[in-house]
Amino acid sequence: MSKGTENLVWHEAAVKKDERRMKNGHESFILWFTGLSASGKSSVANKLAHSLFERGKQAVVLDGDNIRHGLNNDLGFKEADRKENIRRIGEVSKLFVESGQIVLTAFISPYRDDRDLVRGLVDRGEFIEVHVKCSLEECEKRDPKGLYQKARRNEIQHFTGISAPYEEPLNPEIVLDTEKDSIDVCVEKILNELKRNRLI
Repeated sequence: MSKGTENLVWHEAAVKKDERRMKNGHESFILWFTGLSASGKSSVANKLAHSLFERGKQAVVLDGDNIRHGLNNDLGFKEADRKENIRRIGEVSKLFVESGQIVLTAFISPYRDDRDLVRGLVDRGEFIEVHVKCSLEECEKRDPKGLYQKARRNEIQHFTGISAPYEEPLNPEIVLDTEKDSIDVCVEKILNELKRNRLI
């Protein structure tokens, strides 16, 4: 038990996760998009969210930059801050899963241990790791925000792929090759996988 929680008691929800899933007509789970900056995580996640919305599914996108504008605006990019960033997102994602929604998270999340920590927060089958695979060279060519250029000039410290490590997933449930495949192809691949596993 962490410090300060000894006087707290978990309050059970009146509406259970299974009841929400039944009403929504689909399972609730996390699609955790991980990959280098500019690999296409947010683009694929948002296109998928739109496709799910058109199919009447309850889905929400948690995007790395957007979350750092609010909930995590007190965190930097050193390893400890990155770990706390992912821990918080994991807890928020768990709440969405409990509410019966499909959660699409687009975070670099460079460390395997951090991604495994989030996997451990939810029940088996509720965490789907999606490796958005794209070479560093291609990501640098894209560089839509100019971040790689700044990192190469040492204007940005602790930048994943340049001055900080990225640990690729060892056994992701889904691998997307955004260097080869279009966003639409990637979205279709995920939808087919979700249907195959009877999640939607």
